Amino acid sequence: MSRKKKILSPTYTELIIPTYKALFELGGSGNNSEICDKVIELMDLSDEIVDEAHLGSANQSELEYQLAWARTYLKNYGVIERSARSVWSIASDYTVGDVELNPKEVIAFTVSKNAAKRKAENELETEEVDDIEMDSVDENDIPDENKPWRQKLSEVLINMDPYGFERLSKRVLRECGFTQVEVTKKSGDGGIDGTGKLRINGIFSFNVAFQCKRYKGLVGAGDIRDFRGSLTTDIEKGVFITTGSFSKAARDEASNPGKQQIDLIDGDDFIDKLAEYGIGVKPITTYDIDEEFFEKI
Repeated sequence: MSRKKKILSPTYTELIIPTYKALFELGGSGNNSEICDKVIELMDLSDEIVDEAHLGSANQSELEYQLAWARTYLKNYGVIERSARSVWSIASDYTVGDVELNPKEVIAFTVSKNAAKRKAENELETEEVDDIEMDSVDENDIPDENKPWRQKLSEVLINMDPYGFERLSKRVLRECGFTQVEVTKKSGDGGIDGTGKLRINGIFSFNVAFQCKRYKGLVGAGDIRDFRGSLTTDIEKGVFITTGSFSKAARDEASNPGKQQIDLIDGDDFIDKLAEYGIGVKPITTYDIDEEFFEKI
């Protein structure tokens, strides 16, 4: 079978062990961003690798794509679990930290399970695990962040009217707890597209400014510096929202300890919020049939 174009990022097979080790070093649990950052640290990945875009995706890097599959295979194998709030944790049988995992065995477990479902085991027996196409994976096993509906919604957001996207961002921020949210009359005025107040526990409040960037690709460190430079002295927090993603340099710049911190919301984060609050999207319920259950009852 033909191989895909060579990518710079480690493959999901190569990320099985680093993902497990990352969670262990994070204290046994972590979200997608924390796991990704820890894997980058453990594998000492270059900016070029970290910033490599996944083909056909406007808001996901190749590394994030491969990590999503690595987490899925680990979950199916029983090594890690995911909570309702998308926090990953190491399963109790694997918390000791010195468990030896064979990445190909971890992946083959899911492949065999799906082959049995399709009654097509003979089609996969002669294939190497590394050569198995993603299309051979059962639809229910596709990582949430790689679901087709997310890609479609990403394209919809990118093609929105810029003022409409600002208004949508305003609504999302309100759902997140912001008040007095206002969109500036002139788009891009001073690098600030809107302002609001974030109230915490009904007591503490912060003046916040946000910038919205409909973008297909990476937002760079220069964009973060320009946005920070536009913040006035009465602004206590900045939020940068994009339909794309942020380069490693941009994330480093945003969290530079010697400068005003900028919170980042990339395309995946924004889609998560739209889904969480049911803004423009509706869930569709489906069921995975446990055939083994009916055979053994």
